[in-house]
Amino acid sequence: MSGSDGETEGGELALATDTTSMSERVNATGEPSIRIVHPSDFSQASRVAFAHALKIAFQTQAQLEIVHVQRHRIGREKDIHWSEFPGVRATLARWNILPVEAQPDEVAKTGMRIKKILNAERDPLDALLRYCQDHPPDLLVLATRQREGLNRLLHQAVAAPLARLSRAMTLFVPAQGRGFIAPATGAVSLRRILIPVDYYPDGQAALEEAYFLASGFDRSGVHFRLLHVGTDKAMPNLSLPNRPGWTWEERVVEGDPVECILAEDDAWSPDLIVMATQGHMNFLDALRGSTTERIVRGAHCAVLAVPQKPV
Repeated sequence: MSGSDGETEGGELALATDTTSMSERVNATGEPSIRIVHPSDFSQASRVAFAHALKIAFQTQAQLEIVHVQRHRIGREKDIHWSEFPGVRATLARWNILPVEAQPDEVAKTGMRIKKILNAERDPLDALLRYCQDHPPDLLVLATRQREGLNRLLHQAVAAPLARLSRAMTLFVPAQGRGFIAPATGAVSLRRILIPVDYYPDGQAALEEAYFLASGFDRSGVHFRLLHVGTDKAMPNLSLPNRPGWTWEERVVEGDPVECILAEDDAWSPDLIVMATQGHMNFLDALRGSTTERIVRGAHCAVLAVPQKPV
């Protein structure tokens, strides 16, 4: 079921069924019609991810859908009230976007649409996957807890499988580490963006989404580092957007891709890593996770995964 708690004003947007990127949809229509889906378990980690989802929705005037799936167990149900959802108006007031006593209809004046969806299912991952398949998002925003080893295997993973199986562009926000949106103030810290690139999957789409995201925040002085891990010493040929005050750097290193990317994260401290992704390629990937999933588990900053489009 879905509800508003007073925050679905502004009418309904048509549900997106195409697979164009956020940047393509804005450029093609002139008016953003972006759908952002944020699954939340109401934890502190989810509230950090919610801040990122809300800020991006505000900047792009998108529809933000906050989804909570309560695990249904006979005799152990817990009633969830709409007040347990993260407060949109309270957050916007804390960020000085709305007045403290703002009424529900004032949320719509920001250009956003807000929906809150609550459901009870035995398998939250299956429920969220069906929701994304029925209502394909332009962007998923997920909290990650970055478990490793046996600890990861003993807990049901949701974020990585949901992103992989839904084939949606996904922003992973770490529970511990650096986000680029401050939950308390809404301030944006997006000055260094690391983009690992290769010949396949094609890094051009990841580059363009990184550029679009930074452009939406109207950041000045953004530095993009393109990192190619390979033995051929050749950087893939990519088209670099030109914007005053923004710089592009190309770097080629040899070694294991995951180790090299995480070493760059440690040494350079980017605010965001943007990766083209192609999902699991073989049994080893399925066992230990794809390159992107391993980066998500090990990175200290948020990771934006951009799926390779079907040829």
